[in-house]
Amino acid sequence: MDAAELHNVTVSGPEDGQPLVFAHGFGCDQHMWRHVAPRFERTHRVIRFDYVGAGGSKAEFDPDKYATLEGYASDVLEVVHGLGLRDAVLVGHSVSSMIGALAQVTDPEPFGGLVMVGPSPRYVDDPPYVGGFDEPAIRGLLDALRSNYLGWSASMAPMIVGNAERPELGEELTASFCRMDPEIAATFAGATFLSDHRDVLPRVSVPTLVLQCRDDVIAPVSVGEYVAATVPQAELVLLDATGHCPNLSHPDETVEAIADFLQKQPVG
Repeated sequence: MDAAELHNVTVSGPEDGQPLVFAHGFGCDQHMWRHVAPRFERTHRVIRFDYVGAGGSKAEFDPDKYATLEGYASDVLEVVHGLGLRDAVLVGHSVSSMIGALAQVTDPEPFGGLVMVGPSPRYVDDPPYVGGFDEPAIRGLLDALRSNYLGWSASMAPMIVGNAERPELGEELTASFCRMDPEIAATFAGATFLSDHRDVLPRVSVPTLVLQCRDDVIAPVSVGEYVAATVPQAELVLLDATGHCPNLSHPDETVEAIADFLQKQPVG
């Protein structure tokens, strides 16, 4: 079984268009890009996929491989190489921002740019670095996830997506979380929330757009500012969007920011 089948890869748009690879966040799948990715199909080759345990992925779960984000980055590279992509721009939501950075640093050749939507290289505070959480809070979050995943999902998803006046967004994210196998979710969460990849950021060698939301409980504004200041060729755009999932809550603003970034980038 090749990488396209393993990760339920879908491809649309002109074959000769610049590739845009949309990578979903924790507890999600490629469906979460449905308001954003199709808007680029007229001009770009649009690629979506599912990580192990998400959506239609058929990849076998290896707890050792996926104990770190490097395991997910290797899957991204398998997808990119399997399609023979060049000058690809990887659009990563949340943890996929850092997974994309790891993939680009590991193998720069296929990539022409990165878009990081709500990135965080480290969630735990390490003064003077502010990640947004202290270590006991992260440990408590992971313990709660492991002990009662469905209950954790129902309480956390609405907080993550924000926009309380639109409860349907929280309900959608809750349902997405609940579709994931609890063991896989616990491993992915540990790899995400206990990671520290600040050292990767200075080694990113392609133009990078950092999209930062206001009032984001997962990745506060200070983290977006840190990422943009540390990646050599980074541009920070502070969206009017609130919450952690602008691809769901504010797709028009998200599309506009990505399109503006793409217009500035040379192809080839």
